Amino acid sequence: MIESRKSVHERYLGHRTTYEMALWLLFYLANTTANSLVALIEMRRRDPAFPAWEPVVWESSSTLLMLALLPLVVWFTRRVPLHWDNWRRRLPLYLLASLVFSVVHVGGMVGLRQLAYAWMGGHYDFGPVLREFFYEYLKDVRSFAWMVAIIEVYRFILRRLQGEASLLDLPDSGPPVEPVDRPDRFLVRKLGREFLVAAADIEWLQASGNYVNLHVNGRDYPLRSTIASIGDRLAPDLFMRVHRSYIVNLDRIVSIESLDTGDARLHMKDAAVIPCSRRHRAELRERAGASDSSRVA
Repeated sequence: MIESRKSVHERYLGHRTTYEMALWLLFYLANTTANSLVALIEMRRRDPAFPAWEPVVWESSSTLLMLALLPLVVWFTRRVPLHWDNWRRRLPLYLLASLVFSVVHVGGMVGLRQLAYAWMGGHYDFGPVLREFFYEYLKDVRSFAWMVAIIEVYRFILRRLQGEASLLDLPDSGPPVEPVDRPDRFLVRKLGREFLVAAADIEWLQASGNYVNLHVNGRDYPLRSTIASIGDRLAPDLFMRVHRSYIVNLDRIVSIESLDTGDARLHMKDAAVIPCSRRHRAELRERAGASDSSRVA
């Protein structure tokens, strides 16, 4: 019954990684099949006896390296995100990343082709290295750009579906109705609608690249900020940073589980388990009024 009440978006998020992997695999499988057929048709126009396995090796070797590099591209775009206000500064980094991408792609692709040709009793000749690499880089830089574009558009759509938070701005004239330095509420935009979320309703916050996810009633609302910046603006009597990537609402902690490493796990009211580093553990126990009796088995 609970599952049936979830929206399509919420059900998708529950299996997001599986869906993402399946979509990328289907995309590259279709692309590899189509490119192999096109290459085979072109080669057999010149030589009707041209072996069908060679175009398959060419395309599948490239695809395998693309799939292997995909997680690194996702990581890079999360670590160095592009925005309208920073794309000029970060373009050189992306061009450098595309060069590294191409070096790894071409090197791995050639290695796989040489192994496949040797297996079939043949020999693969890449040709003049500089000329052929330049040719491959021209293709790879477009592939890299398309991968980045697809990833960023996908993230943009997800943020719009789940809602995106922002701090309340200063009014154009007159004093603010609510404090801005210590916000009591956050503005959330979702599918063209705007509503306010009380700061006290935020259960915990997690850093994610140039965003901080506000976890509220089972939903995550990305706020464009750093964890340090937003931590300085939250009420210190209610929120505390417990890890380099997490801030928690002290009222939402159920128990503190001590670990042998000196770190701890925080069990929250929403059943989430948040890591607490050893440098914050003593302060947390003092502020939360916890004791060793709060240890969870």
